Amino acid sequence: MTNSIHIPVLLDEVLHWLEPRAGQILVDGTLGGGGHARQLAERLGDSGRVLGLDRDPAAVEAFRDQQSTHLIEPIHANYAELGDVLAVRQIQAVDGILLDLGLSSDQLSDVDRGFSFGAGGTLDLRFDPTEGEPAWRMLERLDERALADLIFQYGEERFSRRIARKIVETRRYRSIRTSEDLADLVRHCVPRSRGHRIDPATRTFQALRIAVNQELVNLERALARLPDVLRPGGRLVIISFHSLEDRLVKNAFRSDPRLQNLTRKPIRPSDAESAMNPRSRSAKLRAAARC
Repeated sequence: MTNSIHIPVLLDEVLHWLEPRAGQILVDGTLGGGGHARQLAERLGDSGRVLGLDRDPAAVEAFRDQQSTHLIEPIHANYAELGDVLAVRQIQAVDGILLDLGLSSDQLSDVDRGFSFGAGGTLDLRFDPTEGEPAWRMLERLDERALADLIFQYGEERFSRRIARKIVETRRYRSIRTSEDLADLVRHCVPRSRGHRIDPATRTFQALRIAVNQELVNLERALARLPDVLRPGGRLVIISFHSLEDRLVKNAFRSDPRLQNLTRKPIRPSDAESAMNPRSRSAKLRAAARC
């Protein structure tokens, strides 16, 4: 396995709001390349511990291959099932939880997964290839109305009906099996504004990825469950990358009686970070403490 190329987003802000201290037990529920987890572990001392969960078995395997500290335990698991993970380890509660909901650079660079629509990989889009159905199969199964609703709801794409119609027309004579196939199709349906940097296929790919991985379902489940496994005063920090995620986090942090909302407004990357790591531009961090 090669070393991770992912750059952890809002790292200084994560450390500030999680307040890692010696001897604590922390959870990185979206381990990825381990950038956040390693920095957290450095601040815990020999008596501390980081549980690093990830739904992507490739990410967990890669981290194990390059692991440099015994303080981080990589675990193939869904962050929404953290309670079960802790029960197996006989841990009653933890001092802090981090969720970075963004797609990692390592996943984008893996052309066989279909996350990067600039490459010709199979249109899979699953974080865990052992669960659920690949995106290409979903495109074959859903009717035009269901496709349009999915792309509009999860991608907030105003040309969703046009895209769905084109998908149904195209699949009558050929399969849409690769990310390149779908990206080209969408680009012919969505007009591109002059000077607009975002690829027209971005919203459609986001919608399919969310649907295939049930991302919003898992986030809602986690927001309902995670406060119960935090010690009083423990911190929950979540980084989201689109409005659907951020809205769920904002509403939960403001309305859950178990939580004290710590960030009145979302924390955004600095201009310097956005320039160094363009993928951080849409990141929003919110923090809450267990009452």
